[in-house]
Amino acid sequence: MWVRLSTDEVAVEDRVDWYHDVVSRTVAPHRLVIPDGPRFRARAGVLPLGRIELSRHIHSAHHALRTPRLIRQSDPEHYVLALISRGAKGISQRRNDTVAGSGDLIFFDTSHPYTAGTPSDDDPIMTLLHIPRELLGLPVDRLDAALGSRFTARQGIGAIFRRFTDSLDEHGAECGPQELRILERTALDLASGVLAQQLDAWDSLPTESREQLLLARIDAFIDRHLADPDLTPRTIAAYHHISLSTLYSLFRTREETVAATIRRRRLEHCRADLARGDRPIQTIATRWGFSGAAVFSRAFRDAYGASPREFRTPTD
Repeated sequence: MWVRLSTDEVAVEDRVDWYHDVVSRTVAPHRLVIPDGPRFRARAGVLPLGRIELSRHIHSAHHALRTPRLIRQSDPEHYVLALISRGAKGISQRRNDTVAGSGDLIFFDTSHPYTAGTPSDDDPIMTLLHIPRELLGLPVDRLDAALGSRFTARQGIGAIFRRFTDSLDEHGAECGPQELRILERTALDLASGVLAQQLDAWDSLPTESREQLLLARIDAFIDRHLADPDLTPRTIAAYHHISLSTLYSLFRTREETVAATIRRRRLEHCRADLARGDRPIQTIATRWGFSGAAVFSRAFRDAYGASPREFRTPTD
């Protein structure tokens, strides 16, 4: 579950020392330069996912330095993939300098010196995935060359990673320890996919990871095209340049087929629209890709035991 921390629970005179301790425990020891200590505000959260960890930070403007001396004293030996959800963050590590804004990712590690700062007065919101170095099965020389780099989380695998971390922020507290350990694999696969794409290192990923990343891309494609009545296993396979047999093979690890997945997701959206009661039933059916009212009504009854009209106007 999430562990939440806030300067609101700390006396004003203790906030700077408190935040030094929080950063040391959630990221690594740093030297912090906080220009306005009495007005400094910060909130942090930590969500353990097995061997990796997710943390979320909102804070006032300051600079952080990870110095050689601090590295020698303490190093968790983590790679960090940080999503910027609001504001901006600058970082300089190795030979790379970048400023990232909302919708960007920053990649850095705790084992090389760096400086990071807030280039504007907006309090940034960042979600950090902390990964032990030995868990990323990508070429170390390429990873280290990319330290201090910025990637996009607005499209492709980066956007999928972004949605995943956002969902963990919203629903992670509802998950038990066993569920969180399962999510460790998903988080690691998505982070590996983001980095492999940037480093042109797909062939370095394990087969299982490549398959899970392809499934994540297929899931996102299905969600984007539910309104298209021509969305079928064949069109999905063609878009992703795989055969139908490969697509079916990927879905054998799941409890439902490709067609059943499309149907279920369409029906879930239709059910939500019906519950709101502000659109005609035929409009809802068309909106979510059903070819006709009769097809929609049969599918809805099979799934929920009532017709769309009965669901909308239940009898006592």
